[in-house]
Amino acid sequence: MSQILIKNGTLIDGTGAPRRQADLLIDGERIAAIQEPGGSAPEGAEVVDASGMVVAPGFIDVMSHSVSSLLASGLSVGKVTQGVTTEIMGEGWTPAPAVPGEAHAFPVHGLPNDDERWIERAKGWTRFGDWMAAQEDVGASVNFGSFLGGTTVRMAARGHTAGESSPEQIAEMRRVTREAMEDGAYGVATALIYPPGSYASTDELIAVCEEVGRAQGIYITHMRSEGEAILEGFAEALEISERSGARLHLYHLKAAGRPAWPKMATLIERINGERAAGKDIHADMYLYTAGGTGLAASCPPWASEDDQLKERLRDPVTRAKIRAAMENPDSTWEPLGSLAGPEGAYPVGLKLPQHAGYKGKSLAEIATMRGQDWIDTALDLIESEPGGIGTLYHLMTEENIARQLGEPWVMIGSDAAGDDPGDQDGGHPRALGNFTRLLGHYVREKGLLSLEEGVRRMTSLPAEHLHLKDRGELREGAYADVVIFDPATIQDKATYAESNKRSVGVQGVWVNGVQTLKDGQHTGALPGMRLYGPGARTRAAQ
Repeated sequence: MSQILIKNGTLIDGTGAPRRQADLLIDGERIAAIQEPGGSAPEGAEVVDASGMVVAPGFIDVMSHSVSSLLASGLSVGKVTQGVTTEIMGEGWTPAPAVPGEAHAFPVHGLPNDDERWIERAKGWTRFGDWMAAQEDVGASVNFGSFLGGTTVRMAARGHTAGESSPEQIAEMRRVTREAMEDGAYGVATALIYPPGSYASTDELIAVCEEVGRAQGIYITHMRSEGEAILEGFAEALEISERSGARLHLYHLKAAGRPAWPKMATLIERINGERAAGKDIHADMYLYTAGGTGLAASCPPWASEDDQLKERLRDPVTRAKIRAAMENPDSTWEPLGSLAGPEGAYPVGLKLPQHAGYKGKSLAEIATMRGQDWIDTALDLIESEPGGIGTLYHLMTEENIARQLGEPWVMIGSDAAGDDPGDQDGGHPRALGNFTRLLGHYVREKGLLSLEEGVRRMTSLPAEHLHLKDRGELREGAYADVVIFDPATIQDKATYAESNKRSVGVQGVWVNGVQTLKDGQHTGALPGMRLYGPGARTRAAQ
């Protein structure tokens, strides 16, 4: 087995312990020794000089959307160049188990839409584990695992329809969830502002999550509100956790929109109170004041029932109702377009040639160019574009980002895929910069966290939370997921205007002892392992 000695580096082990000078010996897929600097290398070992660099555990992305990029090539270039060695997917939707009659939706939801073999193959994924096995066949540069999408659970029983679920439908949802937990899902992940997942009631989610609780899994949620009703959204999430027995995790912690900004302090106070009482509650966050999702999220959820949004927009009467709901939103849904305002909403996923002139423009600017109201512009774009329209919504504040980073239970998640930067045509900078932004901007430049604590938030904290055995720390016997970075230069380079800029400062990455990044360049290696949640019947290589 190959041996690698990383010498002369400053070792930060991921636990929050003070940095120290040490050499690290990798033997095969594990860390064989951490020793005083200056020792000799074993005969035949590769020697890597890390002088002036930090040697740390590989970073763990707890909120990845790399379904498509990993199935396409396994490379995840955008994540590996930030030092990421593990990606956990699943928010809202997963490609397995397959939902009968929904093959047309696969490209929209993330399967590689330029390769028909995946669309056909995915039709046979009757269980969550079939997708994970397919990814094993492809290989990956990162370790990978996933939650089961809550939207997928509901669609498996009743498609896109709204309304209360029958006992038979609930039983089917529970079966799907139980099988996914047996296959290694980490829990159920909901995204409760997006239809049809948003149609699920609290009681329905509790019933589903009882299967998660039995398997010691996690209910992880994009809450029903992150806006003005954020405290009510947390109350629902807490109730689901308490009544089901599933542990609780809040996706991309944030207060979205000006009315919600002052409520973040109260939310954190409530979470800390629950944690002090013994509740296992964690959260992740991305480090940008703009969120990113579809332009269709500006429409009321009922408009997308039965996956018929475009058809409804083509009917003048129904379109008028949708427009009225957007113009005067009520408290039953999260109107992202209104919360950000047309000046703060930037469509970045326009594909039609006639829309090329809108690149880099806000919805307000596009509306002016078209001589329209912003709502009519948004509806026209949604109706005319062939697919969904990615949109940046500027909704948050730097003050709340700093407040959230001050909490030791908050980890880092990208809310993005690991695409190659060359593949991006408009997107969110978090895809290529979220992890390096923490260490460069918030640790080095702003001093909000120590370097040791910044590393902990991306390593041992998520590893412990997810019960990832022998990962997230540099210690003898642990898997050799290792990153070397320059603490003086590590930095994100992607911006809202130029989202395809790679981060700098990460020099080397190893996954299970195999180098995936060398001198800042991807090696093409695919050493990642499939990871299993605590309820898995078969726990291979964990």
